[in-house]
Amino acid sequence: MRIAVPNKGRLHEPTLKLLERAGLHIQNGADRKLYAETVDPDVTVLFARAADIPEYVHDGAAEIGITGLDQVRESRRELTELLDLEFGRCRLVLAAPEDGDITAPADLAGKTVATEFPEIARSYFASLSIDPDIVEVTGATELTPHVEMADAIIDITSTGTTLAVNRLAIIDDVLESSVRLFARSDVVDDPKVQQIQTALDSVLAANGKRYLMMNVAREDLDAVREVIPGLGGPTVMDIAGTDDVAVHVVVNEREVFEVITDLKRVGATGILVTEIERLVE
Repeated sequence: MRIAVPNKGRLHEPTLKLLERAGLHIQNGADRKLYAETVDPDVTVLFARAADIPEYVHDGAAEIGITGLDQVRESRRELTELLDLEFGRCRLVLAAPEDGDITAPADLAGKTVATEFPEIARSYFASLSIDPDIVEVTGATELTPHVEMADAIIDITSTGTTLAVNRLAIIDDVLESSVRLFARSDVVDDPKVQQIQTALDSVLAANGKRYLMMNVAREDLDAVREVIPGLGGPTVMDIAGTDDVAVHVVVNEREVFEVITDLKRVGATGILVTEIERLVE
């Protein structure tokens, strides 16, 4: 089983960290290598440009791939999305000079739009029955309206700061993108693909969660249950040689501060908070 992942750029390190947390530790991988083995002898990682990964998966060089939704849409390859991996979030937006006459997509009929994503741009405008001239560029897209190469642009933005600096106003959202796990439709039901999907999903499920363990006097157990309902309720275990019980529960990280205060108030002691690497629900 081959997984194609970004070989560099802002998606590279987060992808490798996700694989590591999922238990797919990379072995004998080094900079500039095209592939690496993992601790699973049946799983190999291929390193490729993020834009090329849809092609790798579609053509059979890899069975599954990790790359941005924008790259898959631009490739026009029919792949099955298995998971939103919840990083690399960005937007593709339509923008034009803030002091210009273009304030709506319809104003671009017969005009020129510059972008690094011509296929996404054509699909977007076709959905609106608008037919501008699409000019493909390979960088500095935000400059093209100011050097009279285009009337508007479609470009990636995370915060909008670069657009604002270049005096461009967002007219419309074109696509919300993030990094996803994709596969060809013919391998979706493969047990190894499902195993990898489950492993990655377990990491995502653990994000923002904490594991709490504590000692509770049996007479205080009902009060503790009221404070921490948890995932399906807390786990309660007898403690040998005492009348106390051990209570384990998963809570949202943002609730930990308040929950610990409430637990102490109702009699819980020896409260231990730990991170969760993976959570299979």
